[in-house]
Amino acid sequence: MKVLITGIDGYSGWPLALHLLGRGHEVAGIDNFVTRRRVREVGSWSATPIPTFARRQAVVRDLLGKEIGFHRGDLGRFDFVRHVLEVERPDAIVHLAEQRSAPYSMIDVHHAVATQVDNLTGTLHLLYAMRETAPQAHLVKMGTMGEYGTPNVDIPEGFFEIEYRGRKDQLPFPRQAGSWYHWSKVFDSGDVMFASKIWQLKATDVMQGVIYGIRTPEITDDRLLTRFDFDETWGTALNRFIAQAVLGLPITPYGRGGQRRGFIALEDSMQSLRLAVENPPDRGEYRVFNQFDAAYSINELAELAARIAIEIGLHPTIEHPPDPRIEAEEHYYQPLHDNLVGLGYRRTRELPDVTREIFRDLLRFRRRLEARRHVVQPTVQWASPDSRPALRARLPPRAPHPPENPDAPAGAHSPA
Repeated sequence: MKVLITGIDGYSGWPLALHLLGRGHEVAGIDNFVTRRRVREVGSWSATPIPTFARRQAVVRDLLGKEIGFHRGDLGRFDFVRHVLEVERPDAIVHLAEQRSAPYSMIDVHHAVATQVDNLTGTLHLLYAMRETAPQAHLVKMGTMGEYGTPNVDIPEGFFEIEYRGRKDQLPFPRQAGSWYHWSKVFDSGDVMFASKIWQLKATDVMQGVIYGIRTPEITDDRLLTRFDFDETWGTALNRFIAQAVLGLPITPYGRGGQRRGFIALEDSMQSLRLAVENPPDRGEYRVFNQFDAAYSINELAELAARIAIEIGLHPTIEHPPDPRIEAEEHYYQPLHDNLVGLGYRRTRELPDVTREIFRDLLRFRRRLEARRHVVQPTVQWASPDSRPALRARLPPRAPHPPENPDAPAGAHSPA
């Protein structure tokens, strides 16, 4: 099977490419390296050193004897998207090429608009290009569990049955997104559902929980590592907590710390996406998978990070700064997640074991954390009219980033 991955240079895109190659699939990808640029914009970088994409391709060729096709370009250009689909003729498209940070979308009006314009435009261009050039392809779109919000009822997989005034129907479950980013994903889901209906496309919408981890079985060499973001704009709560413990900073769950979310290990996320790719729906079918293994509170994550830090000789403390977000800090949270299990999904990694693995890697890359320790604390305020002044105040006058050149000769390393 030929699989086209949009956002192949990203946190999930790169290990997915390796995972699919290892299962005998042919892989090509699209990226414009905007995540590398936007992480630099907030003064940060990946804790793991990430080579240029040309170097990544060369390492895969040398270590695995495989080729990854690549098209550098922007999904905001419809002619480019249509050309890639005409050239590659993929059996499946895994759509990961979207602005993925809720805090980034909340910085100010410009970041909010860029998030929604980029995400919706890219998805619509992909849908129209599929209709014109690859109507038989299966679209696997990465959504987010954050589309649902935190309702006071169980969360189904996309749809639920409702009875109202004596009549019954099956309807999309109401969305209650909590950021401009999450609303862009809601709109994406609606567009994919509508396109599947009117053009008879095949689509799977993966409502992703929070992914944790750096490694998968295919990442056998440091040169194959995926990125690890730890700043308050791009890093997850668990990423920040582990980085804070390594740096000797207080671990900082926001507010009371009762916020609950669904989590899944990187290795198991790749398994989920592969199962979705290998088991397509029927023409005209739009289906939804809730992708996570277990739900944890932010306090539980902080306590886990502290406990493991103590195991390895660190001396963590936990503090509770005010929550910069507008969210329920204590709430009911019970999503369902049966569809992937029905395709054969089985959990392989546990949160404590993967957390220990992350600690081991970050201790090796501690100098990279130290060089960006100022980016961990929150500056983006959901209720503030503009978070840019606080963001600028946090950063040094000139963040010492060497210029990035994604097309540099093999062997060159990007600071991303």
